[in-house]
Amino acid sequence: METHEDLTQSVEGGDGIFVIRGSGNCREWNGIHYKMGLSAKNVGAQKLSMNVATVPPGGVAYAHVHVGFEVMLYLLHGRVRHEYGPGLKQVIDNEAGDFIYIEPGVPHEVFNLSDTEPVVAVVARSDADEWQHIIPYDRNSL
Repeated sequence: METHEDLTQSVEGGDGIFVIRGSGNCREWNGIHYKMGLSAKNVGAQKLSMNVATVPPGGVAYAHVHVGFEVMLYLLHGRVRHEYGPGLKQVIDNEAGDFIYIEPGVPHEVFNLSDTEPVVAVVARSDADEWQHIIPYDRNSL
């Protein structure tokens, strides 16, 4: 569950340039741990959000859909599987160094393929509200 702390307290700068210094994971959504990141919640972004996500060893980000926004990821560490599409019947595996693009409206579920290593990825969204416009998806809903 997302924490409701003041996300502006770690922001430095102003007058058009804002900075968040490196930090550890401090928030969680759907089994994924997040560093602070940038969004409408702390820098007034209107069309973008960005942070670093960690899926713990053996972790799963349960099936969901991004409503009306795009997502791009860059895998820094680990191996991940996306099961996606209607009924989550398609599968693609990725590893550190891969870029991933997810179109709006595509149902998907994310699996860390390792029981010992986390998956770490830079996540950029065309939605300044981060995960506010994400809905659960029932893989049996056909």
